[in-house]
Amino acid sequence: MANAKKINEIKIVMLGARGTGKTSLLTAMYEQFAITIGKTNLKLTPDLRTSAILTEKLGDLKSLLRTPDVEPGGGLPNTEDTMSYLFDLGKTGAKPSIRLNFQDFPGEYLNANAREQDQNFVQDKINESEVVMIAIDAPSLMENRGQWHDRFNRPLQITNYFQRAFQEMNAPRLVIFVPIKCEKYMQNDQSARDLLNRVKEGYSLLFNFFNNDAIRPWVTTVVTPIQTVGTVSFAYIEEIDDKPHFHFKRMRPDALYSPKDSEQPLRYLLRFALKLQLKNAQYHWWPFNVVRDWLKWDDHLKKASREAAQGCKINNGFAILNGEQWLNIE
Repeated sequence: MANAKKINEIKIVMLGARGTGKTSLLTAMYEQFAITIGKTNLKLTPDLRTSAILTEKLGDLKSLLRTPDVEPGGGLPNTEDTMSYLFDLGKTGAKPSIRLNFQDFPGEYLNANAREQDQNFVQDKINESEVVMIAIDAPSLMENRGQWHDRFNRPLQITNYFQRAFQEMNAPRLVIFVPIKCEKYMQNDQSARDLLNRVKEGYSLLFNFFNNDAIRPWVTTVVTPIQTVGTVSFAYIEEIDDKPHFHFKRMRPDALYSPKDSEQPLRYLLRFALKLQLKNAQYHWWPFNVVRDWLKWDDHLKKASREAAQGCKINNGFAILNGEQWLNIE
C-alpha cells in the first residue's frame, strides 16, 4: 500500500487457544466490513493478500452448511502459521490515515509444550498491541457448568499474559471479549444475559486485574458475542478417550449462511481507533487546534466514530464493562 510510513497503525492481536475460533472471528468481521463502513464517509481497504486469504476462508465458513451435522469444532481449519491481516482506513477519495494490523497465530502457541520462542511471540504481540481480541469458545464456557472452559479457553494463562504486559501503563488499551459459536446462547434476552454473566465469572481473575487502580484508567473492556454462521448451533458433546468433541447442527434443513452481530467487535474497534487518531492529531497539532476546528479537518473522523457508536450494542449479552471514555468523541 502506498505511503505506508505516513499511516498511524493500530495493532490488534487475536488471542485464543486452538479451536476457539480466532480465524472465524476475523473472517466474519471481514465479511461485514463493507456493510459497517458503507454508510459513513470512510473506506476500509484490505491489502491484496488479506483480501485473497479471507475471501477463501469465507467460502470455507459458508461451506459448513452443506451437511446437517457440522464437523466437530464447527469452524475453519486451524491457523498453521502466524498471519498479519492489513486494512487501511481513511476518508473516501483521500489517502488512508489509519492502518489496522490484525495479528493471528496458531493456538498451539499457548500449549504447555510450545516452543519458548512461540510463547514469547504471543507475549510480545500483547505487549505492543493497542487492541486485544479474546476469542471465547462459548460451548466450552457454558456447557456442563463450564467443565471444559479452563482447558479450551485458558483464562488463567491469558490473565498471566496481561499481568506481564500491562505494567507501568501510560497509553490506552482496548480488550474485546468475543464469545464465538454462541447461537444457542443468544436465542432470547435471558440466555444472552446468562452468557454475559458466565463471561464475567469465567474471566473473573482477569477482570479483577483490570479493575486495579493503576490499570483501570487505561483499559477499556467490552463483551461482544457474535454468531459467525448464524444458523449453526451447538448440539452435544461426545467424549472419546476422555477428550470432548463438540458437535453442531444446522437449525433448519434449508438454513443459509446468516451471521449475526459479527460487525460489533469492528464497531468498537473503529470507535477506539478513531479516538486515538483524533487524540494523536490534537497532540501533534496543538498550537493550531483553533484553525483545525475552524476548517473542520477532523469532522469526517468524528462523524464516523459517532455513527459507529450508534450501532454498538450495549445490552442483552453486550456490555461496556470499563473505560467508556476511550470510545467516545467529544
